[in-house]
Amino acid sequence: MDDNAIIDLYFQRDELAIAETDRKYGTFCHHIAMNILRIREDAQECVNDTWHAAWNKIPPVFPKSLRAFLGRITRNLSISRYRAGHAKKRYAGMEVLLSELEDCIPGSDQVELVIERQELSRVISGWLDSLSPGDCALFIRRYWYGDAVKSLALEYGCTPSQMAQRMLRLRRSLKNVLEREEASL
Repeated sequence: MDDNAIIDLYFQRDELAIAETDRKYGTFCHHIAMNILRIREDAQECVNDTWHAAWNKIPPVFPKSLRAFLGRITRNLSISRYRAGHAKKRYAGMEVLLSELEDCIPGSDQVELVIERQELSRVISGWLDSLSPGDCALFIRRYWYGDAVKSLALEYGCTPSQMAQRMLRLRRSLKNVLEREEASL
C-alpha cells in the first residue's frame, strides 16, 4: 500500500492504518530504535509508541513523507527513553554517539530561541548539501539512525579505524562550518 493510501486510512480513523504502517515501516522504525536503545523490548515499545503517536497526530498533520515522519517520531521517542534509562545506567553506547557530536555543536544552559535553532538547522542542512552523496548518507546513518561504525565500515569495505577517521573528518568539517557561521544551540 502506498503512503497516501495509508495516510488516508489515518484520516478515516481506520485501525487498518496501524497494521499497514507496521507492515511497511515496522522494520525501518525498529532499526532506528534498536540502534539507539540496544534493548529489543524497549525498541519494540518505542515502535508501538510511534504507531500511537502517528494515530494521534494524523490528522490534522498530513506528512509530506510518511517514512521521515515515522522515523523522526521513533528517533525522538527512543532518545527520550534512552535518556530516562541512562539516568538509571541501563544503556551503553548511545553516549558515544552524543559525545562525538558534542564537540561540534556548542550548547547552552539557557532556553534557546526558536530563531537560533532554525539558523542552526539551516547551517547544518547547507553543510550536508555541500557533502558528496556518500559522505552525506554516511553522516546521516551514523548520527541520525545511530548505525555502528563497525557495521558502516563493513558495508563500505574499510576497517573500523578508517571509518572512525572518516567520521572524525566529517565532524571537524561540521565544526568548522558552525564556527565560521557562528551558529550555536
